[in-house]
Amino acid sequence: MLPLLRKGLAPFIIAALVVIIDQVTKAIAITKLTSAGSIPAIGTIVSFTLVKNTGAAFGLFRCQTTVFVAISVIAIAFTIFYLVKKKPSLYLPFALILGGAIGNLIDRLRFGHVVDFIDLHFWPVFNVADSCITIGAVLLFVMILRGEDASRII
Repeated sequence: MLPLLRKGLAPFIIAALVVIIDQVTKAIAITKLTSAGSIPAIGTIVSFTLVKNTGAAFGLFRCQTTVFVAISVIAIAFTIFYLVKKKPSLYLPFALILGGAIGNLIDRLRFGHVVDFIDLHFWPVFNVADSCITIGAVLLFVMILRGEDASRII
């Protein structure tokens, strides 16, 4: 695995793993939750509830699939370009964001909406891709503020 890390493939491997995990969990959610409604997972804290999100984060700007596809493609292209050309030491957050963006783009292209299923009851329903995008963005923000790089974290 270390030779792969040295060749700059690590962010793309991480992004691919995010996409795989995201798509597998969404497939399970579609299969198990379509007729089940909401299934409690951790008491009253977490449930699995199938939601077809045609909007952006928190369901904002509903039914703008074409716009979101275009924005996603531009963001993905920018992130790949940045990872390939700049080879930032901040590759972990970029890899998480890239994987999440690709996972949600796949949904928009396949279904015309994003499949969400993790329900915390006090927060809008979300998915693995959304989680990775959020974690990546927060991690990137914190690391930039601290002047750190991802190579110290991994």
